[in-house]
Amino acid sequence: MTRTSIFLPTSDRQVVEYVLQTKEIKQAEKVTFHKRIAFSAAHVVADPFSTGDPLKDTGIDWEATLNYRHFLWNLGFAVAEAMDTAQRGMGLEWSQAKTLITRSVKEAQAVNGKIACGAGTDQLDPNKPATLDEIAIAYEEQCEHIEQAGGQVILMASRALARTARSPEDYAYVYGRVLSQVSSPVILHWLGEMFDPSLSGYWGSANLNEAMSHCLDVIREHQQRVDGIKISLLDKQKEIVMRRQLPESVKMYTGDDFNYPELIEGDEVGYSHALLGIFDAIAPTAADALNDLDAGDVAGYRRKMEKTLPLARHIFQKPTFSYKTGIVFLAYLNGHQSHFRMVGGAESARSLLHLSQLFTLADQAGVLTAPQLATERMQQWLKLSGIQQGGETCSKYKLNV
Repeated sequence: MTRTSIFLPTSDRQVVEYVLQTKEIKQAEKVTFHKRIAFSAAHVVADPFSTGDPLKDTGIDWEATLNYRHFLWNLGFAVAEAMDTAQRGMGLEWSQAKTLITRSVKEAQAVNGKIACGAGTDQLDPNKPATLDEIAIAYEEQCEHIEQAGGQVILMASRALARTARSPEDYAYVYGRVLSQVSSPVILHWLGEMFDPSLSGYWGSANLNEAMSHCLDVIREHQQRVDGIKISLLDKQKEIVMRRQLPESVKMYTGDDFNYPELIEGDEVGYSHALLGIFDAIAPTAADALNDLDAGDVAGYRRKMEKTLPLARHIFQKPTFSYKTGIVFLAYLNGHQSHFRMVGGAESARSLLHLSQLFTLADQAGVLTAPQLATERMQQWLKLSGIQQGGETCSKYKLNV
């Protein structure tokens, strides 16, 4: 039996042979998950032929971007559109997000796919102070666009509100005004500062317990207009504590890319649904695991999901907001796009060694759907990075120079 292997760089400046474990993965037929709602936040594919400034005005490859959403729908996932996984506010501006939302919702409607879209305040000038009313108006504009397109709203955390608010009451005012005008229940999104440092102190307190209390007050007051809340704090206990305090009609959507298997499985009191960036990277394996959960095979669910945790924790390691680079690199390796370029030039946000380790962890997690293609693409990328294959090592990678 022929082994597939590759020479990868290590932290001690060596190049060593790695033998792959993964076999070709057959994509599952289209399914619908029954026991959990599972949103995958989806990345965008940059247009490599764009003539704009790669740091400010990268174009989008619409065909590849929308094809990836169809890939997720075919596996049974709902799509969370124009979120931080799509580099929202980190390369993807509102002008592009508007088009992305309109086009993605139309594609979802054509295949009866579930979709929800991020509404924020990123059309405001970050260099100018904004009033609470101006922030509310910005939210309202984006919510209106999403609802007119036919999508569900995900009310994202606002950098402008984090800058302007001086008390929990300021958050309650803005959210209350926006929630009073939406036409159908929304998903709130509490994004932790590890994902976006500018959101420190959200909900009016740097103390997470106090912030949670303020957030719960808003949810309870407007529970008829809140479908659920996604929290991305990478703290499973905080999520469980909040989950147990939510009104019965309000869902918890885990955004914990470190502890998602046990949070989705749940405990004797309850469970979390999911709205996760890591699902973009591990979609086929996660879909198989969720199918096992539907079938009552909890052991199978655990085995498949837990196998992906080392990869997820590597992709989301500090600085956490750079996780998008690993997500897109894996999409490139798996053949979902023809290149490893990102909007805003974010392909440079992770190191050679980080992405080399990502390759081995992806193989061990069983998420390299076409191992031969992934290996060939990894070899090409390594060669461009100065790493030779076939056992030929460059001396500069053996010496401290």
